[in-house]
Amino acid sequence: MPRAEAEEYASWFKALADATRIQIVSLLARSRRPMTVGEIVDAANVGQSTVSHHLKILAEVRFVLVDRQGTSSLYRINDNCVSCFPTAADVVMGKPVPAPPTCE
Repeated sequence: MPRAEAEEYASWFKALADATRIQIVSLLARSRRPMTVGEIVDAANVGQSTVSHHLKILAEVRFVLVDRQGTSSLYRINDNCVSCFPTAADVVMGKPVPAPPTCE
């Protein structure tokens, strides 16, 4: 596995190495709609600053996309990126590479 690809996969695993971030990804994936930080705070039952911190990390690896609307930000799951994750886990475990990951 090329180093750059390994680093990309590592960033994905690192982003999901926190229970709150997994909750947020699951919440956004299941809601199937963009959500405000306030809605995510209410659903995840953690503080606003904690949610904002985790959303930033998830956005950096593009698991979560941000749509700015005036002074508000709406967060939504990036289906393209999240769907790559199981393949990444398979590849790391030695299964054949089906196609290069594209997380846009």
